[in-house]
Parts: sequence; structure tokens; C-alpha cells
Amino acid sequence: MTHIEKVLYTAKVHTSGGRDGASVSSDRRLDIKLSSPGAAGNGTNPEQLFAAGWSACFIGALGVVASRMKVKLPSDVAVDAEVDLGMTGSDYLIQARLNVSLPGLERDVARAMVDAAHQACPYSKATRGNINVEINLL
Repeated sequence: MTHIEKVLYTAKVHTSGGRDGASVSSDRRLDIKLSSPGAAGNGTNPEQLFAAGWSACFIGALGVVASRMKVKLPSDVAVDAEVDLGMTGSDYLIQARLNVSLPGLERDVARAMVDAAHQACPYSKATRGNINVEINLL
């Protein structure tokens, strides 16, 4: 396991009530209600939050990779993240798909960027070998 040598940022979030509760960050920039997937309620759920965080981080990783490859990252780069909550036997599991759009780039260049970003993204590193993940180039 690789250890962090220098902490750049620490997110601090207080959650109460579980999937039907609320989460508030220490700086109050995040203040949300939570609802279980498919349940009545107007809150988000952990799977949506995970999808949002991972897709944003992946775009950041694409920017780093583009800079290293000396390729201009398209301004309309997008990642559509899908996170499934499911079961195997009595165990709850998640799996994910990242559908990456890099319009205007040659397919082989875009593929190389996506593969390199998947190696660089901290969320990808955290999930590698732990959950089923598909990274699709649209």
C-alpha cells in the first residue's frame, strides 16, 4: 500500500441518520439531505455522491494526463458515471462504469488518455481490484 507523504486537503463531513439522514461539511459548503435509492424523499444518495466525486476527479486526472502528453483537453470533456448498488447473496456491493467523452480527439489518443487517467485518478486507485469497473470511451 502506498502512503501519502504530504496531505493536500482533508474533507470533513458529519453525517447523521444514515441513508435517510443528512450530511454537512465542516465549511458548510456541502449541506445535503440523504434518501435511500428509489425511496420517497428529496435527498441524494451515497451512490450519486460517489459517482459525482469520481467523475469530477477523473476529469481532473484527464487534465493532468493531457498536460503530460502535450494534448489540448477538449473544453467539452465529460464523464457520465454510473454506480450500481446490488447484492451477491446477502452481501451489498457496488460496481461502476465511467463513460468518457473526449470530442475532437483521435480515438487512439483519447484511449491512451483515458487509460492513463484511470491509472492516475485517486478514485480509480481506491477502487482498483475492489469492485468491478468499466471505463468506456464514447
